[in-house]
Amino acid sequence: MGSKKRPRLDNELYEAELTKLQAELVEMQEWMRTTGQRLVVIFEGRDAAGKGGAIKRIMEYLNPRVARIVALPAPTERERTQWYFQRYIEHLPAAGEIRLLDRSWYNRAGVERVMGYCTAAEYQRFLRQCPIFEQMVMEDGIMLRKYWFSVSGKEQERRFRSRLTDPMRRWKLSPTDLESLTRWEDYSRAKDEMFVHTDLPGNHWRVVEAEDKKRARLNMIADLLASVPYEKVQRPDLTMPKRPASTGYRRTERDLQQYVYDFAATLEGSTERPEKYVDPEETDVFVPHETAPGVVPKATVRRTRAPRVRRPAATPSEEEPLPEP
Repeated sequence: MGSKKRPRLDNELYEAELTKLQAELVEMQEWMRTTGQRLVVIFEGRDAAGKGGAIKRIMEYLNPRVARIVALPAPTERERTQWYFQRYIEHLPAAGEIRLLDRSWYNRAGVERVMGYCTAAEYQRFLRQCPIFEQMVMEDGIMLRKYWFSVSGKEQERRFRSRLTDPMRRWKLSPTDLESLTRWEDYSRAKDEMFVHTDLPGNHWRVVEAEDKKRARLNMIADLLASVPYEKVQRPDLTMPKRPASTGYRRTERDLQQYVYDFAATLEGSTERPEKYVDPEETDVFVPHETAPGVVPKATVRRTRAPRVRRPAATPSEEEPLPEP
């Protein structure tokens, strides 16, 4: 695609095309469910490269019983003594299922390698075993797709800086993430070596240029759909049944139930309009808060408290019976 930076994708065009692709994802899901196919999609890449945003758009309209996100925490003491791939095996899909791995077993070739969380022997063993493990997965009939989200150091730093002051995304930033800025070349070398051993015929990495998150999402989803040989499944015709006649049911009195406070009603009469949240990572300009270097300002989030609502006193029919002596 070249190194020249392209203009950000028009938002209306992006939204319209994303909706079309999401409709196709629903068709693909139905084909997988009815045919019993299995799919694993691996999302790897630099921190803040847009993996989570792509996963979110893929999952938006899918059935969570069919498609699930796998984002494992740090291994427990017991898991550290297991075969490395063992904790991932239990999350592989059964018939008709899709698994989206937000980070995967490739943690060992990336952050564990660079940050020293594994030994040199464990790392070398991973590079030998990973192609064999993935070949076994594919030989069993599981479709495996591996996506690497690529972003420049300048863009990664810009996104990190926005997260320092963005109350919606502050949770995404960790000390390990920030340290990746100082280890950029170490991560680059680790990625290159990982590709040498795992970017193989029939099991290639698919690199996603992620300088523009919107372009990256469309490109990644379109590639995934093109790589899966799904077909449109004919769904059975459904008709709405007629509601039967009432048998005398009477709804419980409203005073006997505790309803949530009608917060929305307080907004209707207000002339104040809250500002719409704009993701600073998807804009060309980011203006940080005026703070000292390295200081993270407190998030400015409006907190809404509903007034306490007293539950009406219980009627005799609601009271619990006294315990027998």
